Amino acid sequence: MFNHQLELLAPARDIDIGIEAVNHGADAVYIGGPSFGARKSAENDLADIARLVAHAHRFHARIFTTLNTILRDDELEPARQMIWQLYEAGVDALIIQDMGLLELDLPPIQLHASTQCDIRSPEKARFLQDAGLSQLVLARELTLEQIRAVRAVTEVPLEFFVHGALCVAYSGQCYVSHAQNGRSANRGDCSQACRLPYQVTDSAGGIVAHDKHVLSVKDNNQSDNLAALVDAGVRSFKIEGRYKDMGYVKNITAHYRTLLDEILTQRPDLSAGSSGHCRYTFTPDPNQNFNRDATDYFVQGRKEDIGAFDSPKNPGQLIGAVSKINRDSVEIESPVEITLHNGDGMCYFDLQKTLVGMAINTAEALGDGRWRVVPKDPITELRHLRIGTEINRNRDMSWQRVMDKKSSDRRVNVVMQLDETPDGLALRLTDDDGYVATVAVELPKEMAKDADRAAASLRENLGKLGTTMFTPTDIRLNLSQPWFVPASSINALRREGIEALEAARQSALHRLPRAVPVDPPVAYPEETLSYLANVFNHKARDFYAKHGVKLIAAAYESHEEEGEVSLMITKHCVRFSLSLCPKQTRGVTGVHGTIKAEPLNLINGNETLKLVFDCKPCEMHVVGKLKRGVVQQRAREVQTAPIQFYKARFPT
Repeated sequence: MFNHQLELLAPARDIDIGIEAVNHGADAVYIGGPSFGARKSAENDLADIARLVAHAHRFHARIFTTLNTILRDDELEPARQMIWQLYEAGVDALIIQDMGLLELDLPPIQLHASTQCDIRSPEKARFLQDAGLSQLVLARELTLEQIRAVRAVTEVPLEFFVHGALCVAYSGQCYVSHAQNGRSANRGDCSQACRLPYQVTDSAGGIVAHDKHVLSVKDNNQSDNLAALVDAGVRSFKIEGRYKDMGYVKNITAHYRTLLDEILTQRPDLSAGSSGHCRYTFTPDPNQNFNRDATDYFVQGRKEDIGAFDSPKNPGQLIGAVSKINRDSVEIESPVEITLHNGDGMCYFDLQKTLVGMAINTAEALGDGRWRVVPKDPITELRHLRIGTEINRNRDMSWQRVMDKKSSDRRVNVVMQLDETPDGLALRLTDDDGYVATVAVELPKEMAKDADRAAASLRENLGKLGTTMFTPTDIRLNLSQPWFVPASSINALRREGIEALEAARQSALHRLPRAVPVDPPVAYPEETLSYLANVFNHKARDFYAKHGVKLIAAAYESHEEEGEVSLMITKHCVRFSLSLCPKQTRGVTGVHGTIKAEPLNLINGNETLKLVFDCKPCEMHVVGKLKRGVVQQRAREVQTAPIQFYKARFPT
């Protein structure tokens, strides 16, 4: 059945960040488990995950654990054991890439298809739904029209990334890191070759671009497209960032919570994916966090400005320009009203378009929009700093101090009604979700000397919900008269009532069941699979064979591919971004004259990659060859690490 709930899905590097994601409005949180997640250094133990689950479930928010690497045969059993333990810890769903997991004896836990599954077509989306996946993370490159096409053939919730860093490759389709140094992106260990600077040369060796980060794209920001994404069929709005810090998760979660709540007020046919409302001590602002400038990528069609080619670092926000350089200080003039602080971080681009950091020790207001700042480093070491140089701020210490403190209060509204009983009083509590709890106390009814004061006292003591998850919206005294009740008695009744209401909410909570695959098994859209399908174990092979695939190649990490192959497939096109697309121009002059025939090459140090352009689907292939000796040495070094880890942590 088509889902009418909107889910805000936030990331968590660790449990404390996960708790704050919930506190700042997340309907669900995704987090790494003890292992096998696609962020190698974002792992968490089971006891901590159980603690996060308990906190999230109070608000009927859900916890998803990432198990989205491809697995070797000897990792299947440890992974299966871990899944059972995650289920027992209360986890609501697993985000997976390896289809071999569907062939294991698993608990009845929901399985979600990771973005690593590379879901770009309606046919593949429908297949994964029919195979038993309960939620699908769509490729980030899809347009609104393509999302609508997937929605037309599926019923399960569709998940889409709306904010954060972008993989330039189709997720699951990048092997550059593994080919060069044995660090597999599909096994959570990407070395991010896409963020490096490259010389772009043509086939004759002519330089097309010099030291540009041509594979580095800006960060995703779909703030302006949320309503359109809802209309296209997206129901889970995912924030990237399992490596991000607490401040990022607080701020970005609050930002999208605010935007989605605005949509919900306009769309009575839709509802939030969890309970409660948030009050923030700050105004959410995505520009305050690390970002490489913003793009909405391909949602509204191909754009020319998606690249962050000058630097993969955080350029921050423009605050002004250098007006004077002193022996140990710099004066900055700003056209807008700003406040600088001791400890702020600043930066600028030098003459080579390299981002130069300028940490500030002290900042002094001079009036009329002018500031004198004393950098941490000597002025002489600030390369190419000149009068007129534009200055950005990429760390605001005032903002950081706000983020370091408690910055959100998430509550569930409750109506409290105090009734008389023959033996005393009863308190009935009804929350926004319709859950009800009633508790009673036996006590003698004493006439109040001052009726108004007694009524005020009852309301005041009933409304003391400060440390709970509830906030009173109405306190009703359904009494024949305002009796005198000792504060200790009414406080005890209130505490008992809140405990009973939380228990009622908890007892009504249930995990959604695992989807049942269609029987007999549906056919996979293709009969042949190349290394791009990432089949790394015999169970994955069994899965695809069961679904009619006749020829199944091994994953690239199996090292069976000889010679040059596509190490990255991407919708981003370097040729288009450099205005070299045949649709843009005919005969472009570069540094060394007219650009020669393709392919173009990317050169960084001793590494050379070839660019091949497939114009029909408008895609680019980054082609290269496995450095077999380097890769095999690394494989030997890490071969037994996961098994040793599990034997130590989960002895059988």
